[in-house]
Amino acid sequence: MQDPRRLQPGFRDAVLADAQVAAYYRFERTEFGSGLDAALQVVRLMWRSDAFLAQTLYRAKARLQARGIPLLPRLAHRLAMALGQVSIGDTVVLQPGVYLIHGQVVIDGFVDIGRHVVIGPFVTIGLRGGELRGPTIGPNVTIGAGAKILGNVSVGAWSQVGANAVVIEDVPEGTTVVGVPARAC
Repeated sequence: MQDPRRLQPGFRDAVLADAQVAAYYRFERTEFGSGLDAALQVVRLMWRSDAFLAQTLYRAKARLQARGIPLLPRLAHRLAMALGQVSIGDTVVLQPGVYLIHGQVVIDGFVDIGRHVVIGPFVTIGLRGGELRGPTIGPNVTIGAGAKILGNVSVGAWSQVGANAVVIEDVPEGTTVVGVPARAC
C-alpha cells in the first residue's frame, strides 16, 4: 500500500478546484480572473461555508504532513473538527474538486475519493470490522445526506448513493443505490 502522503494533490491546485466546484454548486461565479481574485474567492468561501473552511484546513493538514512538519497538521485537524464538524483522516486522499455540502462528515481509513464528488451532511465514509482499507469513490459520484459507505468497497464513477443508504458492497459505475443495505434501484 502506497504512502497516502505521496498521493496528495498540491495544495494550491486542490483548493482552487474545490473553490470552483463549491462556487458552481452555490450558483456563484466559477471563473477567477487573477491569483488575487482566486485567493479572495477562497477566503470568501471559507468565511461563508464551514464545510469549505474545514476542507481547506484538511488540505493544509495533508500538505503539512507530506512535508514532515510536526504539530501544525494536528492543529489544522482540530480546527476543522471544531469549526466545520468535518473529520478527514490522515490516510484519506481527496482529489481536487470535491464538494462538501455541509459539515458533520467523517472520512477515515485508507480512502480514495475522486474528482467532482459531492458529499452531503452527516455522511460517514470509512472502515468496517477491523479492515485497514476503506472505500474507493470514483469521480462524479453524489453521496446523499446521512449515507454510510463502509469497508473495502468501490463506488463507480457517476453513481449516486441515496440519503441514509448503507453501502457495504461495490456499486457499479452509473448506478443509483438506496436502502439498508444499499441496493440498486
